[in-house]
Order: sequence, then C-alpha cells, then structure tokens
Amino acid sequence: QVQLVESGGGLVQAGASLRLSCAASGRTFSRYAMGWFRQAPGKEREFVGAITWSGDSTYYADSVKGRFTISRDNAKNTVYLQMNSLKPEDTAVYRCATKGTDGGRYYDTRLYDYWGQGTQVTVSS
Repeated sequence: QVQLVESGGGLVQAGASLRLSCAASGRTFSRYAMGWFRQAPGKEREFVGAITWSGDSTYYADSVKGRFTISRDNAKNTVYLQMNSLKPEDTAVYRCATKGTDGGRYYDTRLYDYWGQGTQVTVSS
C-alpha cells in the first residue's frame, strides 16, 4: 500500500512563501517521477509541476514557472514544492502523486496512480 502525506500548507498573504512536503511510503520512491497538482473550489484539477525520479529534470505549469520549485530527497522519500511570490490565484488544495508509468506527458493526471489527501494553501490579498 502506497501512502503519500502532504504537509506545509496554510494561510499566507500575497507575496509570501510556503514549502510543501510530500512524504511517501510503501513503494521504492526513487524509481518514480512525482507530480504536484492543485484544485481550487469549482475548478478542475490543475497540473503544477513534476520531477523525474532522479531529480535531474523538472517541469512546471506556465502559471507557476519562475515562482515554484520542485525538488526531492530520495533518501528521505520526500518531494518538496517551494512556492514563492504567492498570489491569491494560487489558493487551492495541493496534492502530490506518483507517476506510475514511464513516458507520456507529465501533466496528464491519468498517468499518476497514487495520490495524497492534499494540503490547503490559502493566499489572501
């Protein structure tokens, strides 16, 4: 059984920073790419970014490029999402997920097989 547990969310003002963590267990974490997604009330789930199994490559949505950074520590089975210059439109539940297949588009939610419960990020103006 794979478990993903996110933490680090909260309520911040616009312009602030947060770092989310996603701790994984139950799978050889280092073999899998990881993704971050978010969903705001009334909106569809949105790709935020992803990182390859080695951490050598990262991919971001245009809306967060230059502000968010994904990293991972395979020794700790943890992936991080550093969020800087937060905006009210970043308000959402953020979830991490494991990409269960090689290949395909990193933004394709269908390629992710295990998901965390999510952590709420609220950015006030």
